[in-house]
Amino acid sequence: MNGPRDPAGDVFSAVAAALGPPPWADDAVRAHVAPLFSRHRAAYRDRVYLANHSLGRPLDATAHDLREGLDAWIAGLGDAWDAWEAENRAYRARAAAILGAARGDTIVPKTSAGAGLRAVLSTFDAPPRVVSTHGEFDSLDLILREWARRGRLSLMQVAPRAPVAGTRDHRALEHYDTDDLVAAIVPGTDLVVVSDVMFQTGQRVDRLDEVVARAHAVGAKVLVDVYHSAGVVPLDVDASGVDFAVGGAYKYLRGGPGACYLYVAPRWLDAGLRTLDTGWFAKDRPFDYRRPDPPDFARGGDGWLESTPPVLTMYQARAGQRFALALRAAALREDSLARQRDLVARLDAAGIAAVGGTTARGAFVVVPFAGDGRAARVAGDLARRGIDTDARGACLRLCPDLLTSTDDLARAVEELASIVRSGRIAGTP
Repeated sequence: MNGPRDPAGDVFSAVAAALGPPPWADDAVRAHVAPLFSRHRAAYRDRVYLANHSLGRPLDATAHDLREGLDAWIAGLGDAWDAWEAENRAYRARAAAILGAARGDTIVPKTSAGAGLRAVLSTFDAPPRVVSTHGEFDSLDLILREWARRGRLSLMQVAPRAPVAGTRDHRALEHYDTDDLVAAIVPGTDLVVVSDVMFQTGQRVDRLDEVVARAHAVGAKVLVDVYHSAGVVPLDVDASGVDFAVGGAYKYLRGGPGACYLYVAPRWLDAGLRTLDTGWFAKDRPFDYRRPDPPDFARGGDGWLESTPPVLTMYQARAGQRFALALRAAALREDSLARQRDLVARLDAAGIAAVGGTTARGAFVVVPFAGDGRAARVAGDLARRGIDTDARGACLRLCPDLLTSTDDLARAVEELASIVRSGRIAGTP
């Protein structure tokens, strides 16, 4: 789609050129990147944000983009649909580029990753036999277990292996072994659901190609959750052979809640695979209001669309998508790993065991805390000291991004070390 020159896109490209190769020094980030986040930085002063793996920081351009979508409505009322549909197509094309998909129509906009999973489950005429893990994010886990409870699917969940004492890699935490996942994919399996990066521990599931190969060998499809990868880890979903992927812009793509997607591999779109989870936007020429029986679906991924979409979320995601594409996932990944390694080294020097900073990990560092709820209480203590992190289970999660300075890391480690040394953690005797 050709259109007018994109000033914001030009700015992001200029910033990428000015930064040079990663990892990026604090001075360069302050000079070239920080001004793009001036509104956030002015409102969020005197705190250190290490929860970038949760809700990403918004760019200043996001407010402008949302205003553009709103102004189209204010000025044009029903005519706003011309601009809104153009933004829908642009959102899908940008998401496709981030995932490494050649076709924009392989991206089906969704309001959540869970909605993407439900669309895939709705392609099966009989209850599918699903293999997954106990490490999937709560939404996908809940959907799978509730569908299983109601007889809509049968579910086998692979368990994690126990931590290995004395290790400093992902095995220091509960971890999933690819061999266990492959072994669970037996003849009769219909669908495999697995995360690229585990949300609780940050483990990146290795040898995903073996999972895909085994699944396809027994006639199963594979859905990968890339929510903790997209925008910070280079992806190539077309080349990977996966059948479906779900994710969104809430985290590393800085697009806030509601801007999510389902990827459907081109071979399934071309073969005419359909889902029951559709609406009138999935019809061929929906604004003609024709009702043939059976329905006349649009071609490709458009035939997977739902009812009237929440168009403003696509504007909301625009700046973050453009920013990630301009800086490139490979460069963002290199910078992320460098900051993680710096953080892990500082924690190690303070006597605090941490896991992160390797290619076997996602974008955040984990500090394990034994004891029920202890990691969450440490996160609460840190927040009261101006350090924003979070916890999932026994894992305190800390995620620096390119705006996180070395001073920020030093302050965070100093406060965490003080809490650990004192032994006084909120909610403990």
